Amino acid sequence: MRLGRVVRYIENNFSPVKYITKPIRGVREARSMAHAARFHFLGCGVGMGMLMTSLIAGEPLGAGERLAVHYPWDGSVTGEVVMAGVEDAERAVEIGLRGGKRLTRHERAEVLRRAADLLDARVEEHARLIRLETGLSAFDCRAEASRAGLVLRFAAMEALREEGMVWPGDVTPAGFARKLFTVREPVRLALAITPFNHPLTQCAHKVGPAIAAGAALILKPSEKTPLTALTFTALLYEAGLPWWMLSCLVGPLEPVVGGLVRDGRIEALTFTGSAGAGRAISGMAGLKKTCYELGGNAEMIVLGDADMELAVRLGAEGSYRNSGQRCTAVKRFLVARRLAGEFAERLAAETERLFPWGDPGDEATRVGTVINEAAARQLEGYVREAVAGGAEVLCGGERRGALMMPTVLRGVARTAALMREEAFGPLSPVVAVDGLDEAVEICNESRYGLATSVMTRDLGAALAVVERVRTGMVQVNEVPAWRLEHTPFGGIKESGPGVKEGVAEAVKFYGQVKSFSLPWPGGM
Repeated sequence: MRLGRVVRYIENNFSPVKYITKPIRGVREARSMAHAARFHFLGCGVGMGMLMTSLIAGEPLGAGERLAVHYPWDGSVTGEVVMAGVEDAERAVEIGLRGGKRLTRHERAEVLRRAADLLDARVEEHARLIRLETGLSAFDCRAEASRAGLVLRFAAMEALREEGMVWPGDVTPAGFARKLFTVREPVRLALAITPFNHPLTQCAHKVGPAIAAGAALILKPSEKTPLTALTFTALLYEAGLPWWMLSCLVGPLEPVVGGLVRDGRIEALTFTGSAGAGRAISGMAGLKKTCYELGGNAEMIVLGDADMELAVRLGAEGSYRNSGQRCTAVKRFLVARRLAGEFAERLAAETERLFPWGDPGDEATRVGTVINEAAARQLEGYVREAVAGGAEVLCGGERRGALMMPTVLRGVARTAALMREEAFGPLSPVVAVDGLDEAVEICNESRYGLATSVMTRDLGAALAVVERVRTGMVQVNEVPAWRLEHTPFGGIKESGPGVKEGVAEAVKFYGQVKSFSLPWPGGM
C-alpha cells in the first residue's frame, strides 16, 4: 500500500481514533514506502482511546472483533485491539514458513541495536502505555521500559556468537581420520506466548533471541496488555526487521491460540504464565520444542547471623516492586525464630516508609494496582484466611478496587494458602523457623521451584542452601529476582521443566543442532 492509501484506509475504518501521520524518524531503513506506511498505521498516540490491530507479518487487519483494554486504576478504556481470527493465524503461519531473504548475523545484530536505540529514545512513551494497561506505578513502568533495550543489546551480541563444536574422530581405537562439526540452525517458525506482568521486557526476551537466531516468530501477548506488544512489534519493523520474521496476534484462546499451539508446523513454543495454563498447553503442544516458565513461590531465608538492615531493605524491595507481580518476587519470609518478631516489625515500618501506594500516575506512588479487581480480591482472600488461622496484620491488609495495599503479616501458619500458592501481589508473610533445616524443608515442600534467597554471613550456610534447596536459582544476600538479562533463568518442578530462558539460553532454544563430518587426513 502507498502511504496515502493507508491514511485513507485509517480514516475510513478507524475514524474515532486520531493517528499521527507525520514521518517517523528511523524509517530510512525501510525498503519501500509501503514499509513506512505500516509504521504510520501504528503511529497512534499513547493515551486513552487508542486503537490498534493484530499484525500479520506487518499487515494490519481490516476488520474483526475488538478487544477492549482497561486501566486497572479507574476502569477506563485505555484502547482497543482488532483481534485475529483462524484465517489470520493460518496466514501468519504460512508467511512465517515461507520466509524470505535471511539476514546475515551482522544484519540481525544491527536490527536489534537499532531497535534498542529506538526503545531507549521512547522510554517515557512506553512507560506511560505500560501504566495504562497494567496499573503499575510510574516508577515501576519506567524501570520496565528501561530494561527492554538492554535485552535487545544482549541479543545483538548473541547474534554474532558461533557456538559450534569440533569433535576429533581419532579418539577411539579404530582411529577414524575424520572430524565431526556441529552447527545450530534456526527453527523455521516458533510461537511465543507472553504474560501481563512484564508486558515489554517479556516480549523483548522472547522476540530478541528469536531475531538473533534467525527464526521466524509468532508473538501472542496477554489479552490484558496487547497494546504494549503491538507497539513493540511496530518498533521492530521500524528498525528494519523483515516482515516475515514477526507476526503479533491477539485472539481468543479457542480456536485461534489453541490452534497455533497444536499446529505441528510450528517447531518451537515458549510460554510464560501460570502453572495451570502451562499444563494445559503442554497437553496440546505435541512433539515441538517447548520452554515453560510457570511462576514460583520464592522465599527469603533469614538466618540468625543475617545483616538485619540489609535483609529488611532487600525484603521490602523484593516483595513490592511491580506490585509484587513477579514470579521471582519474595512471596514468603522464613526467619530465624529469635529474629522473626523484630524482622516483621521492621519490615512493616520499611513498607510504610518507602512503599506508598495509590494512584499509579502519581510520581510519589511506589505500589500501584495489580492487574484487575479479581486478582486483588484473591489476594484479599489470602490475607483473610491467614488471619483466621492466627496471623497478625502489621500493615496494609486492605483492598480498594484493583489496589491491594502492601501487607506484612506475622505468625502465618505453614499450611496457609498464602504459603502454598503463588500469591501474585504485594503480600509479605513472615514465618518463624528453627534454623536452616526447617527453612530448607519448607522450601522443598513447595510444588514450585524457581528462586530462593538466603541472608547470612556464613558462607558454609549459604552454600548449604545452594546445595539442598530444590530450585532453579539461589541468591545469597540478595533478592530472589536478581539476574542479568543474558544469563540462564528458569526453574524446576511446577515452575518449569528446567529449560532455561535468559538471552543466551533462549537463542539456543530457537535453534536445532545439526552435525556433519568430513575426512580429516591425519586425524589431528
